[in-house]
Amino acid sequence: MADHYQLNLGSLRSSITLTLHTHHAARLWQGRSGREGVHPILGMPGYISVTNLLKHASSQGDPYADWFMLQLEEKLLQARGEMGGLTQQVSQVERAMPTQVDVGDNLNIHPVTLPLFIGSQLGFLAIYLLTDYDSFVRRVLLAHHTALIGRVDMETWIDGGAHLLRSLFGLAQRYRVAGVSRDDMAANNARAREAIDKFGMPPQDILQGTRRSQFAPPIAHNNATPENESSSASEVDEQPTPGAAADGGDA
Repeated sequence: MADHYQLNLGSLRSSITLTLHTHHAARLWQGRSGREGVHPILGMPGYISVTNLLKHASSQGDPYADWFMLQLEEKLLQARGEMGGLTQQVSQVERAMPTQVDVGDNLNIHPVTLPLFIGSQLGFLAIYLLTDYDSFVRRVLLAHHTALIGRVDMETWIDGGAHLLRSLFGLAQRYRVAGVSRDDMAANNARAREAIDKFGMPPQDILQGTRRSQFAPPIAHNNATPENESSSASEVDEQPTPGAAADGGDA
């Protein structure tokens, strides 16, 4: 007779860290707390909390969450493409370095290493954008140090790259939880009417669930919270609660 074993498997885990070399990238990670006369700027931890909330709401069949996930995904892909364009411009400048001069990588002697706890793919995509920016800034600073570009060009490029991340965080900061399901929308109940008044009517293919983000989770058919997908709204710098416009300005 075959032996029977009790298999009690836990959840899979991996250790993930992020290393940053520039103060510019570190400031974008931290964001800025609001105070009198100064508006808050969402940082990476706040952005990640928003994407965790989005993923959970999407798993509960919230069409507004799916709608916002698509907007955020589009913004991310656009930003990474534009960051790639900036990096190509730096590559063009670097070709002016004489071949007799050998310049190594511009690395911080004391970089900051941060542990990452991310429950959403849109969170990881933003991390990749931040690392692209960190590498880009290192190369721009080195190009200025080695007299390949002047200070004005250096500052313009660094600010241009930072704008891409601030714009992404600004869009995420506008997310508001609708708290409705596709069943609510089909029934046109009070929750659905309130959501429509606040956020407008989602496109029909999103309402039907036929168009979702490539990173959208499976839709749960009960009220149980999917394992490892929950996230408290209190984790967000400024409570996100969807229906933001497709484009976000600087935070």
